[in-house]
Amino acid sequence: MPGKWTKKDLLSRPIEHVDITSFDARPVIDAYRSMAYSSRTLANAADIYSMMLKDKDCAVVLTLAGSLISAGLKKAIVTLLENNMVDAIVSTGANIVDQDFFEGLGFKHYMAPGSPEAPPVDDMTLRNMMIDRIYDTYIDEDDLRACDAKTKEIFDAFEPGAYSSREFIEAMGAYLARHHARNESIVKTAFLKRVPIFVPAFSDCSAGFGIVLQQTEAIEQGRGQVAIDSGKDFRELTDIKLACRDTGLLMLGGGVPKNFAQDIVVAAELLNERKGGKARGDIGMHKYAVQMTVADSRDGALSGSTLREACSWGKVDVVHEQMVFGELSALFPLLASDAFHRKAWKARKGFKFADLYEKGDGLPSFMQSGRKAAGRR
Repeated sequence: MPGKWTKKDLLSRPIEHVDITSFDARPVIDAYRSMAYSSRTLANAADIYSMMLKDKDCAVVLTLAGSLISAGLKKAIVTLLENNMVDAIVSTGANIVDQDFFEGLGFKHYMAPGSPEAPPVDDMTLRNMMIDRIYDTYIDEDDLRACDAKTKEIFDAFEPGAYSSREFIEAMGAYLARHHARNESIVKTAFLKRVPIFVPAFSDCSAGFGIVLQQTEAIEQGRGQVAIDSGKDFRELTDIKLACRDTGLLMLGGGVPKNFAQDIVVAAELLNERKGGKARGDIGMHKYAVQMTVADSRDGALSGSTLREACSWGKVDVVHEQMVFGELSALFPLLASDAFHRKAWKARKGFKFADLYEKGDGLPSFMQSGRKAAGRR
């Protein structure tokens, strides 16, 4: 009966993040090459990712969509960052703020008891207990409110004006590096490794609540507000394509991050045309591309659209591309472990694209000292 469960009972089993260094997936991937269906496509995708890492002139852009951090994939992505296996990230706000920054503050996600098909506690009861559910995972809404408040506190440290999501997220990374250095976090690690993170729909997460709180309070007090400049996001990510001709995509899920990362080829072409360049040919399409998704291509929607379809738009080359249709929490650790243990990253240096961007006026003072410390790493 629901009455026998307490909030403490329901939030008693934290999600544990998979460690891709603790097991070697190479024999599994090797065996998959001679099989069929998703096993063979996963093996081909693993080969393409290793090709990206061996190509020293190729920048790797990782995209994240879906509830990946809450599912236990944080440590795997941190490992990629620590070993120069990712050069830029484009993500949903949920993964970066509500889940990763949230855990960087010391909060956790929890395993729900029972199963989503036969839950021991109904969702209305969870609502009244301030527990949020993501399929078979629980989150303490009180902790999320604390995360909302912390984003507002960070935004308050900015001078009034419009900023890219990258600038706000960099400030979050600097905050974690200073105040929660021992906590594992993608945002913190990316800040220290100078890997920029972009969240095109930045308002669609705890950061959005933080912006609402900051702007409302600023209006009430008659002072300046901070705002999100999505156009600056797009321009800054396009700068990466202009700075690095060869790029590869490792896409987990679809959605806005997938399209945003693919579109930088077209944006770079448009900027090139302004200087007299050709509409096709001067700017290279993404040289490599892998997408792992459960979305279907038959409805014409973006998330499941194939990488070959993206070629018609001038975004992705078809020489080294692979769609993998399957659930990410089960498949991505195999691909990531295979790449880690093949060690193509050993001869690779990080591009440190975060250093491309101007420091900018109005950023919090604590970011400046943090950048200096990060640059020494």
